[in-house]
Formats: sequence, structure tokens, C-alpha cells
Amino acid sequence: MLVRAAPGLFVLLWSTGFIGAKLGLPYAEPLTFLSLRFALVVALLAPFAAALGTRWPRNTWELVHVAAAGVLLHAGYLSGVFCAIHQGLPAGVVSLIVGLQPLATAVVAPRLLGERVTPRQWLGFALGLIGVALVVWDKLRWEGIPLAGFASAALALVSITAGTLYQKRHGARADLAAASLIQFTASALVLAPFAYWLESRVIVWSGEFLFALGWLVLVLSLGAISLLYLMLRRGEAARVTSLFYLTPPVTAILAWLAFGETLGSTAIAGMGLAITGVWLVMRG
Repeated sequence: MLVRAAPGLFVLLWSTGFIGAKLGLPYAEPLTFLSLRFALVVALLAPFAAALGTRWPRNTWELVHVAAAGVLLHAGYLSGVFCAIHQGLPAGVVSLIVGLQPLATAVVAPRLLGERVTPRQWLGFALGLIGVALVVWDKLRWEGIPLAGFASAALALVSITAGTLYQKRHGARADLAAASLIQFTASALVLAPFAYWLESRVIVWSGEFLFALGWLVLVLSLGAISLLYLMLRRGEAARVTSLFYLTPPVTAILAWLAFGETLGSTAIAGMGLAITGVWLVMRG
């Protein structure tokens, strides 16, 4: 049942990440926010990993591979997204840039993983990208885009693409609890020095910030990431990453419900195209 429900549940949980970032970033700088988030995940995971008789990496290289995938997926991707939003890049532009990830994965996966992408799937990737563009079209503002924000979004795109492929190739067989603990520990160790050197490390503790932090720790870092690893273990990377095309449409619906943001006819048409594209990629 979990395997069958994983794609839909993953899209729903992953889509709440932008909502959590929007709630929490006014109260803490991005690297400080993420360092605290990763530290809390490690604190929650450690006792469970110890109690469950976790199977740890057998050698140093396996440990390095697992940690490297985590740094790309967590530290690289999330710091890029959070910093881009914090630096003033509109969320729609961030979504569009990161939305190139399924297409980038489809280009690289045949060469790196030996996966075959069919013409029908290429059509699905193209429709999905067009759908994402239509969903965020009303929120796109290209004038006055800060170069630093664009660079951060590009870092997020490269990191999530490389991290997904690296996890599929080197970390698919790793024990889930061990891999998560190692990866979040490595991500915290990578980000914490940058938070110390580059930010004020001031946190305004509020109910809204605590809710955002708790949601991102429990629902995103523990729930959605575990589902992503489960799907990568059982499926092709190109197919799994096509699900990211559904994140902007679902995020738009959640933002409409939570913040009253409008949903125009263009966005609704884009949702239909994104869903069609993912269906073409996942079919069969």
C-alpha cells in the first residue's frame, strides 16, 4: 500500500516545502534555518537508528557515497532554494528554474544509469515543463532579478539533479535509517560553518516559525525524503523525478487554500498539462 501511495503522497508532502519556507524565512536567515532543521532531524533520527538495529555502511567509500548524495539533496538543493527566495528572487522564477530538473535528469540518466527514455516520455517531459511554466506564469517577474538569487536557484537545480542521480546509483541499497542519519549529519556539518560566517544567526522565535520548523522537520525531512528514497530504490530516476513537475501545481493549490492566492485560467491549464506530462512519463 505504501509503494502504491508513495507518488501521490510524496507530491503532496513535497509541495508543502515552499509553504513552510514562506512561513519560516521571515524569522530566520536561510542557512541558520536549515542548520537548525538538519540538527533537529539528526536528534530525532539517532535514537531510532540505534534502536532499530540499523545496517551501517560496510566501508569508508560507501559512507562517503551516502554522505555525498545527502549533501547534494539537502544542503545544496535546499540552501539554493531558501537563499534564492531570501535574496528576492520571486518564488515563481525559483519554481521554473528548479522545474527543469526532471528534464535535466532525463538527459543525463541514459548516459549515467543506462536508463532508456522513450519518445513518449520525452513528450511527457516537454508537456510537464510547459505546464510548470503556465502554472507560475502570473508570478514570473524577470525585471530586476538579483544575480545572486539566480545563482542560488541554479545551484538548487544542479544539486537536486546530481543528488537524485547519485542517490540512485550509489545509495539505493543503503539502509534507509542509516542513510538518512548520515546524510542529514553531513548536511548540517556542511551548512553550519557557512551560517556562522555569513549570517547573524538571529532567530525570532514565534508560533509561526515553530510551526514551519516542525513541519519541515517531520513532514519534509523525515516523511517526503523517505518516500523519495523508496521510489528511487524501486523505479527509474527519470520516471521518479517527473513527479517534481506536479510540485508547482499542488503548491499553487495549497497557497490558494492557505494564503488566498489567486488561481487563473492559465495556471489551471498548466496543471492539466503537467498532469498529462507526468502520466505520459509514468505510464507502464
